[in-house]
Amino acid sequence: MISVMNRRTLILGATGLGAIGLTGWLAYRETSKSAPPANRSLKSSAPNKTELDVAGFLATILPDLQGKDQPIKSFLGKPLVVNFWATWCAPCVQEMPILEEISKSRTDIQFIGIGIDTADNMRQFVAKVQVNYPLLVAGHSGISLVRALGNTSGGLPFTVMFDANGTMIDTILGQIDSADLTRKINDLFTK
Repeated sequence: MISVMNRRTLILGATGLGAIGLTGWLAYRETSKSAPPANRSLKSSAPNKTELDVAGFLATILPDLQGKDQPIKSFLGKPLVVNFWATWCAPCVQEMPILEEISKSRTDIQFIGIGIDTADNMRQFVAKVQVNYPLLVAGHSGISLVRALGNTSGGLPFTVMFDANGTMIDTILGQIDSADLTRKINDLFTK
């Protein structure tokens, strides 16, 4: 027979676990309301183009993996696909080979990856996974860059497409789908 003390401990423990579960569910429900669905364009949920800080983003200077400063504007002149990623983000890592493949087949488009990570982690990553397009290091403060481009939740991966002049054309939040990204690129950048 369970003693009175053990019964109280069981009841208190079950009540505590229930309260923790309810709190977690309520927090998830509240934060999910504001987050856009993954792999969707943010055009409909993004602020007005006037509220976006595209010019500020394009004026940003970030170091590459060798520590050399690279102005984002220097990559313009042809359409630009910018992928924000991190080594600790599983969907980001899974889409890197897809982005690499598309970048090799579309040399008329400039691809860059901006790591929301440390340079050391990124160098270790590219030692294992070959990426030929430029990778820039934004560190964890790079979340402010994705927010400036309309990704208010700061979620990763986040892909942004610009025309050759630096006008933001489209965004994708979440892991890209190869066929979807290829179709978008063909629709936006093939004349």
